[in-house]
Amino acid sequence: MRHHQIDVVGTRLHVVEEGAGPTVLFCHGFPAIWSSWRSQMAAVAGAGWRAIALDMRGYGKSDAPDDAEAYISFQCVGDLVGILDALGIATAVVVGHDFGASVAWNAAMMRPDRFTSVFGISVPFLRPGGPSFLDQFRAAGADNFYMFAQMRPDADQAWSDAPTTIPGSYYWTSGQAPEATRWDPFDPSRGLLRAAPEPLRAIDPAYLDEAIASFARTGFHGALNYYRALDPFLSVASRTYAGAVIQQPSFFLTGRRDGLNSLLQPSESALRPGMPGLRGLVMIEEAGHWPQLETPNEVDAALLAFLAEVRQPSSTLAT
Repeated sequence: MRHHQIDVVGTRLHVVEEGAGPTVLFCHGFPAIWSSWRSQMAAVAGAGWRAIALDMRGYGKSDAPDDAEAYISFQCVGDLVGILDALGIATAVVVGHDFGASVAWNAAMMRPDRFTSVFGISVPFLRPGGPSFLDQFRAAGADNFYMFAQMRPDADQAWSDAPTTIPGSYYWTSGQAPEATRWDPFDPSRGLLRAAPEPLRAIDPAYLDEAIASFARTGFHGALNYYRALDPFLSVASRTYAGAVIQQPSFFLTGRRDGLNSLLQPSESALRPGMPGLRGLVMIEEAGHWPQLETPNEVDAALLAFLAEVRQPSSTLAT
Protein backbone atom coordinates (compact mmCIF):
# COMPACT_ATOMS: atom_id res chain seq x y z
CA MET A 1 0.00 0.00 0.00
CA ARG A 2 1.17 3.50 -0.86
CA HIS A 3 0.48 6.34 1.61
CA HIS A 4 0.20 10.03 0.70
CA GLN A 5 -0.65 13.32 2.35
CA ILE A 6 -2.62 15.31 -0.23
CA ASP A 7 -3.40 19.02 0.23
CA VAL A 8 -6.91 19.89 -0.94
CA VAL A 9 -7.38 23.66 -0.69
CA GLY A 10 -5.53 23.81 2.62
CA THR A 11 -6.87 20.58 4.14
CA ARG A 12 -4.32 17.77 4.25
CA LEU A 13 -5.82 14.32 3.72
CA HIS A 14 -4.23 10.95 4.42
CA VAL A 15 -4.72 8.83 1.31
CA VAL A 16 -3.80 5.17 0.81
CA GLU A 17 -3.75 3.31 -2.48
CA GLU A 18 -3.17 -0.21 -3.72
CA GLY A 19 -3.11 -1.73 -7.21
CA ALA A 20 -3.38 -0.23 -10.69
CA GLY A 21 -6.12 0.26 -13.25
CA PRO A 22 -9.46 2.10 -13.21
CA THR A 23 -10.03 3.76 -9.85
CA VAL A 24 -12.28 2.79 -6.95
CA LEU A 25 -12.41 5.43 -4.20
CA PHE A 26 -13.49 4.29 -0.70
CA CYS A 27 -15.11 6.58 1.90
CA HIS A 28 -15.56 5.40 5.51
CA GLY A 29 -18.13 6.50 8.07
CA PHE A 30 -18.46 6.98 11.85
CA PRO A 31 -16.51 5.95 13.87
CA ALA A 32 -14.07 4.30 11.47
CA ILE A 33 -10.78 4.95 9.67
CA TRP A 34 -9.44 4.20 6.19
CA SER A 35 -8.30 0.68 7.10
CA SER A 36 -11.89 -0.49 7.55
CA TRP A 37 -11.64 -1.05 3.77
CA ARG A 38 -8.53 -3.26 3.78
CA SER A 39 -10.33 -6.40 2.57
CA GLN A 40 -12.19 -4.58 -0.20
CA MET A 41 -9.04 -2.73 -1.31
CA ALA A 42 -7.11 -5.98 -1.63
CA ALA A 43 -9.99 -7.61 -3.52
CA VAL A 44 -10.39 -4.84 -6.10
CA ALA A 45 -6.62 -4.38 -6.51
CA GLY A 46 -6.35 -8.10 -7.17
CA ALA A 47 -9.05 -7.76 -9.84
CA GLY A 48 -7.11 -5.08 -11.75
CA TRP A 49 -8.36 -1.87 -10.15
CA ARG A 50 -6.62 1.01 -8.40
CA ALA A 51 -8.05 1.05 -4.88
CA ILE A 52 -7.85 4.37 -3.01
CA ALA A 53 -9.08 5.01 0.54
CA LEU A 54 -8.71 8.04 2.74
CA ASP A 55 -9.07 9.08 6.31
CA MET A 56 -12.05 11.40 5.81
CA ARG A 57 -11.48 14.94 7.11
CA GLY A 58 -11.76 14.86 10.89
CA TYR A 59 -10.36 11.33 11.18
CA GLY A 60 -7.06 9.53 11.54
CA LYS A 61 -4.08 11.23 9.93
CA SER A 62 -6.17 13.75 7.98
CA ASP A 63 -6.73 17.32 9.15
CA ALA A 64 -9.65 17.94 11.50
CA PRO A 65 -11.04 21.47 11.15
CA ASP A 66 -12.73 22.69 14.33
CA ASP A 67 -15.75 24.38 12.68
CA ALA A 68 -18.70 22.04 12.05
CA GLU A 69 -19.55 23.76 8.77
CA ALA A 70 -16.22 22.53 7.39
CA TYR A 71 -17.87 19.09 7.29
CA ILE A 72 -20.85 19.97 5.11
CA SER A 73 -21.08 17.43 2.32
CA PHE A 74 -20.06 20.00 -0.29
CA GLN A 75 -16.66 20.16 1.43
CA CYS A 76 -16.37 16.37 1.65
CA VAL A 77 -17.26 15.90 -2.02
CA GLY A 78 -14.68 18.58 -2.78
CA ASP A 79 -12.11 16.48 -0.93
CA LEU A 80 -12.82 13.53 -3.22
CA VAL A 81 -12.56 15.66 -6.36
CA GLY A 82 -9.33 17.18 -5.03
CA ILE A 83 -7.83 13.74 -4.47
CA LEU A 84 -8.66 12.69 -8.03
CA ASP A 85 -7.15 15.91 -9.35
CA ALA A 86 -3.97 15.51 -7.28
CA LEU A 87 -3.47 11.95 -8.52
CA GLY A 88 -4.30 12.79 -12.14
CA ILE A 89 -7.44 10.65 -12.21
CA ALA A 90 -10.36 11.72 -14.42
CA THR A 91 -13.10 9.40 -13.15
CA ALA A 92 -13.70 6.87 -10.39
CA VAL A 93 -16.22 4.47 -8.96
CA VAL A 94 -17.04 5.74 -5.47
CA VAL A 95 -17.81 3.37 -2.59
CA GLY A 96 -19.04 4.52 0.81
CA HIS A 97 -20.27 3.26 4.17
CA ASP A 98 -22.39 5.13 6.75
CA PHE A 99 -21.52 8.87 6.51
CA GLY A 100 -19.10 7.84 3.77
CA ALA A 101 -22.07 6.43 1.87
CA SER A 102 -23.83 9.79 2.18
CA VAL A 103 -20.72 11.49 0.77
CA ALA A 104 -20.52 8.90 -2.02
CA TRP A 105 -24.18 9.37 -3.00
CA ASN A 106 -23.75 13.14 -2.94
CA ALA A 107 -20.56 12.91 -5.01
CA ALA A 108 -22.41 10.90 -7.65
CA MET A 109 -25.33 13.34 -7.57
CA MET A 110 -23.20 16.51 -7.71
CA ARG A 111 -20.36 15.39 -9.99
CA PRO A 112 -21.52 12.66 -12.38
CA ASP A 113 -18.67 13.70 -14.68
CA ARG A 114 -16.12 12.47 -12.12
CA PHE A 115 -17.95 9.66 -10.31
CA THR A 116 -19.25 7.28 -12.94
CA SER A 117 -20.73 4.62 -10.61
CA VAL A 118 -21.57 4.40 -6.91
CA PHE A 119 -21.78 1.55 -4.38
CA GLY A 120 -23.28 2.42 -1.00
CA ILE A 121 -23.30 0.38 2.22
CA SER A 122 -25.70 0.70 5.19
CA VAL A 123 -27.02 4.22 4.41
CA PRO A 124 -29.11 4.55 1.23
CA PHE A 125 -29.45 7.62 -0.97
CA LEU A 126 -31.98 10.06 0.51
CA ARG A 127 -33.39 12.07 -2.35
CA PRO A 128 -33.32 15.81 -1.54
CA GLY A 129 -36.45 17.93 -1.38
CA GLY A 130 -39.00 19.06 1.20
CA PRO A 131 -38.47 18.97 4.96
CA SER A 132 -35.36 17.05 5.99
CA PHE A 133 -35.67 13.81 7.91
CA LEU A 134 -34.28 15.65 10.95
CA ASP A 135 -36.97 18.33 10.75
CA GLN A 136 -39.60 15.62 10.32
CA PHE A 137 -38.41 13.93 13.53
CA ARG A 138 -38.41 17.26 15.37
CA ALA A 139 -41.95 17.97 14.22
CA ALA A 140 -43.01 14.51 15.39
CA GLY A 141 -41.44 15.03 18.81
CA ALA A 142 -38.87 12.26 18.28
CA ASP A 143 -36.33 14.01 20.50
CA ASN A 144 -34.61 10.75 21.43
CA PHE A 145 -33.34 10.16 17.89
CA TYR A 146 -29.66 9.35 18.34
CA MET A 147 -28.33 11.99 15.93
CA PHE A 148 -29.57 14.81 18.13
CA ALA A 149 -27.35 13.56 20.97
CA GLN A 150 -24.40 13.23 18.56
CA MET A 151 -24.77 16.91 17.61
CA ARG A 152 -24.48 18.26 21.16
CA PRO A 153 -21.16 19.77 22.34
CA ASP A 154 -20.97 17.27 25.21
CA ALA A 155 -20.88 14.36 22.73
CA ASP A 156 -17.11 14.88 22.36
CA GLN A 157 -16.62 14.01 26.02
CA ALA A 158 -19.22 11.22 25.99
CA TRP A 159 -17.25 9.42 23.26
CA SER A 160 -13.77 10.32 24.54
CA ASP A 161 -12.84 6.96 26.16
CA ALA A 162 -11.97 5.25 22.89
CA PRO A 163 -10.98 1.87 24.44
CA THR A 164 -14.60 1.63 25.66
CA THR A 165 -16.63 3.53 23.06
CA ILE A 166 -15.08 2.06 19.91
CA PRO A 167 -15.59 -1.66 20.70
CA GLY A 168 -18.89 -0.87 22.42
CA SER A 169 -20.38 1.04 19.50
CA TYR A 170 -19.20 -1.58 17.01
CA TYR A 171 -20.59 -4.41 19.15
CA TRP A 172 -24.08 -2.96 19.67
CA THR A 173 -24.46 -2.08 16.00
CA SER A 174 -23.13 -5.45 14.79
CA GLY A 175 -25.07 -8.57 13.96
CA GLN A 176 -23.54 -10.27 17.01
CA ALA A 177 -25.53 -8.22 19.54
CA PRO A 178 -28.73 -9.95 20.71
CA GLU A 179 -31.81 -8.65 18.92
CA ALA A 180 -33.52 -7.58 22.16
CA THR A 181 -30.62 -5.33 23.19
CA ARG A 182 -29.15 -4.38 19.80
CA TRP A 183 -28.78 -0.68 19.02
CA ASP A 184 -32.05 1.18 18.44
CA PRO A 185 -31.69 4.70 16.96
CA PHE A 186 -34.72 5.93 18.94
CA ASP A 187 -34.10 4.26 22.32
CA PRO A 188 -31.33 5.79 24.49
CA SER A 189 -31.34 2.70 26.72
CA ARG A 190 -30.17 0.76 23.65
CA GLY A 191 -27.69 3.41 22.54
CA LEU A 192 -24.18 3.40 21.14
CA LEU A 193 -22.25 4.28 24.30
CA ARG A 194 -22.63 1.01 26.20
CA ALA A 195 -19.56 -1.08 26.93
CA ALA A 196 -19.33 -4.30 24.93
CA PRO A 197 -20.27 -7.29 27.12
CA GLU A 198 -18.10 -9.69 25.13
CA PRO A 199 -15.40 -9.58 22.44
CA LEU A 200 -16.49 -9.00 18.87
CA ARG A 201 -16.11 -12.27 17.02
CA ALA A 202 -16.67 -11.18 13.44
CA ILE A 203 -14.47 -8.06 13.32
CA ASP A 204 -10.68 -8.38 13.15
CA PRO A 205 -9.32 -7.35 16.58
CA ALA A 206 -6.26 -5.84 14.90
CA TYR A 207 -8.53 -3.36 13.11
CA LEU A 208 -10.34 -2.48 16.36
CA ASP A 209 -6.97 -1.88 18.06
CA GLU A 210 -5.95 0.38 15.19
CA ALA A 211 -9.20 2.34 15.38
CA ILE A 212 -8.96 2.68 19.17
CA ALA A 213 -5.40 4.01 18.90
CA SER A 214 -6.43 6.46 16.19
CA PHE A 215 -9.36 7.93 18.14
CA ALA A 216 -7.39 7.95 21.38
CA ARG A 217 -4.95 10.23 19.58
CA THR A 218 -7.40 12.47 17.67
CA GLY A 219 -10.48 12.55 19.88
CA PHE A 220 -13.97 12.61 18.37
CA HIS A 221 -14.70 16.29 17.74
CA GLY A 222 -13.99 16.20 14.01
CA ALA A 223 -15.82 12.91 13.49
CA LEU A 224 -18.91 14.15 15.38
CA ASN A 225 -18.92 17.34 13.32
CA TYR A 226 -20.43 15.31 10.47
CA TYR A 227 -23.63 15.16 12.53
CA ARG A 228 -23.45 18.86 13.36
CA ALA A 229 -23.08 19.70 9.67
CA LEU A 230 -26.23 17.85 8.63
CA ASP A 231 -28.80 20.60 9.21
CA PRO A 232 -26.99 23.31 7.22
CA PHE A 233 -26.30 20.90 4.36
CA LEU A 234 -29.84 19.52 4.19
CA SER A 235 -31.26 23.04 4.25
CA VAL A 236 -29.31 23.95 1.11
CA ALA A 237 -29.66 20.56 -0.61
CA SER A 238 -33.45 20.49 -0.21
CA ARG A 239 -33.62 23.59 -2.42
CA THR A 240 -30.61 23.25 -4.71
CA TYR A 241 -31.00 19.53 -5.45
CA ALA A 242 -34.74 19.04 -4.95
CA GLY A 243 -35.84 16.06 -7.04
CA ALA A 244 -32.31 15.19 -8.15
CA VAL A 245 -31.61 11.59 -9.08
CA ILE A 246 -28.48 9.46 -9.47
CA GLN A 247 -28.46 8.31 -13.08
CA GLN A 248 -25.18 6.40 -12.96
CA PRO A 249 -25.01 2.66 -12.26
CA SER A 250 -25.53 2.20 -8.53
CA PHE A 251 -25.77 -0.57 -5.96
CA PHE A 252 -26.86 -0.76 -2.33
CA LEU A 253 -25.78 -3.30 0.28
CA THR A 254 -26.76 -3.57 3.93
CA GLY A 255 -26.83 -5.98 6.85
CA ARG A 256 -30.26 -7.32 7.74
CA ARG A 257 -29.46 -6.87 11.46
CA ASP A 258 -28.59 -3.17 11.09
CA GLY A 259 -30.67 -1.02 13.45
CA LEU A 260 -30.90 1.65 10.74
CA ASN A 261 -33.14 -0.60 8.68
CA SER A 262 -36.05 0.03 11.05
CA LEU A 263 -35.73 3.70 10.16
CA LEU A 264 -34.81 3.61 6.47
CA GLN A 265 -36.48 0.35 5.35
CA PRO A 266 -34.44 0.03 2.15
CA SER A 267 -35.91 -1.86 -0.79
CA GLU A 268 -35.42 -1.77 -4.55
CA SER A 269 -38.87 -0.22 -5.07
CA ALA A 270 -38.11 2.51 -2.50
CA LEU A 271 -34.65 3.27 -3.89
CA ARG A 272 -35.24 3.15 -7.63
CA PRO A 273 -37.09 6.50 -8.06
CA GLY A 274 -33.98 8.32 -6.83
CA MET A 275 -31.56 5.85 -8.39
CA PRO A 276 -32.86 4.90 -11.85
CA GLY A 277 -29.49 3.27 -12.58
CA LEU A 278 -29.83 0.88 -9.61
CA ARG A 279 -28.26 -2.47 -10.51
CA GLY A 280 -29.23 -4.31 -7.35
CA LEU A 281 -29.65 -4.49 -3.59
CA VAL A 282 -28.14 -7.11 -1.28
CA MET A 283 -29.06 -7.72 2.37
CA ILE A 284 -26.55 -9.90 4.19
CA GLU A 285 -28.46 -11.97 6.72
CA GLU A 286 -25.94 -12.19 9.57
CA ALA A 287 -24.44 -8.70 9.27
CA GLY A 288 -25.29 -5.60 11.24
CA HIS A 289 -24.06 -2.09 10.47
CA TRP A 290 -20.52 -3.15 9.47
CA PRO A 291 -20.85 -5.62 6.57
CA GLN A 292 -17.43 -4.76 5.11
CA LEU A 293 -15.86 -5.80 8.45
CA GLU A 294 -18.32 -8.46 9.68
CA THR A 295 -18.77 -10.28 6.36
CA PRO A 296 -15.90 -9.08 4.14
CA ASN A 297 -16.02 -12.02 1.73
CA GLU A 298 -19.67 -11.41 0.89
CA VAL A 299 -19.10 -7.67 0.45
CA ASP A 300 -16.00 -8.27 -1.68
CA ALA A 301 -17.97 -10.61 -3.95
CA ALA A 302 -20.88 -8.19 -4.39
CA LEU A 303 -18.55 -5.27 -5.05
CA LEU A 304 -16.44 -7.19 -7.58
CA ALA A 305 -19.56 -8.33 -9.44
CA PHE A 306 -20.76 -4.71 -9.64
CA LEU A 307 -17.36 -3.47 -10.78
CA ALA A 308 -17.15 -6.12 -13.48
CA GLU A 309 -20.49 -4.89 -14.80
CA VAL A 310 -19.55 -1.20 -14.91
CA ARG A 311 -15.84 -1.43 -15.74
CA GLN A 312 -14.42 1.28 -17.98
CA PRO A 313 -10.87 1.71 -19.28
CA SER A 314 -8.39 3.40 -16.95
CA SER A 315 -8.68 7.16 -17.34
CA THR A 316 -6.24 9.92 -16.46
CA LEU A 317 -6.69 13.68 -16.60
CA ALA A 318 -5.57 15.44 -19.76
CA THR A 319 -2.46 17.51 -19.23
